[in-house]
Amino acid sequence: MRTTVLAAAAGGEHNFFQQLLEWHLDIGKYQLHWLELIGVLIGVASAYLGMKRWVWAWPVGIVANIMLFFVYIGAAFGTDTRIPLFGQAGRQIFFIVTSIYGWWRWNQHRKNKRAEASEAAVTPRWATNKERLLMAAFWIVGTVIAHAVFQAILDANANPHWTPEWWFAWCDAWVFVGSIVATYAMARAWNEFWLAWIVVDLVGVPFGFATDYVPTAVMYIFYGLFVIYGFTQWVKVTRRERGSRPATA
Repeated sequence: MRTTVLAAAAGGEHNFFQQLLEWHLDIGKYQLHWLELIGVLIGVASAYLGMKRWVWAWPVGIVANIMLFFVYIGAAFGTDTRIPLFGQAGRQIFFIVTSIYGWWRWNQHRKNKRAEASEAAVTPRWATNKERLLMAAFWIVGTVIAHAVFQAILDANANPHWTPEWWFAWCDAWVFVGSIVATYAMARAWNEFWLAWIVVDLVGVPFGFATDYVPTAVMYIFYGLFVIYGFTQWVKVTRRERGSRPATA
């Protein structure tokens, strides 16, 4: 007999950790999970700091990543009836690793510029054609590989509350790999990282609503609008920096 992760965790009384993940507010038929909402709001704060090019964007983002990891993997611990989002949870781990790298890289840039902590740490630029090609190739190939992994996990751990459609693992994989691309591009201070987030949002919004992670879906909507504004700000800085460079013979 195949034992699922969810079924194994469902027996007995929930411990403090499970109770923390279950903490929610009933709004009609929907359960607003507070840990998800708080994590999302902290993530929004991190995005704002990223737009300002402040080093604090990275440590603040790590706090949100830790919280959201347990939110998306919560169903595997028997904490709610929502299906666990392995891609969403997995990308939080990558975010933490990349954020440590971005934190270090931006801090080094800030020190080299002798800028204060409240000043912009990096100068954005456009990625080269080769860098863009590598990003696109990684996104496509990575999505195929991640889909196979996520689908295998879902098949091995059937959820008694919700049967995923054929597109579920594809969407989860697309958002997962796209988030990796966007975060790495942000650490490199490439303007394209904003565009990558827009493409992630196009899938992430309907995916969040379809899987009952409504605060996450709303966050993606807000991100979509915020990302467009942030992109214009980074492009302005890029043009200003390019125009201020002395002409070469």
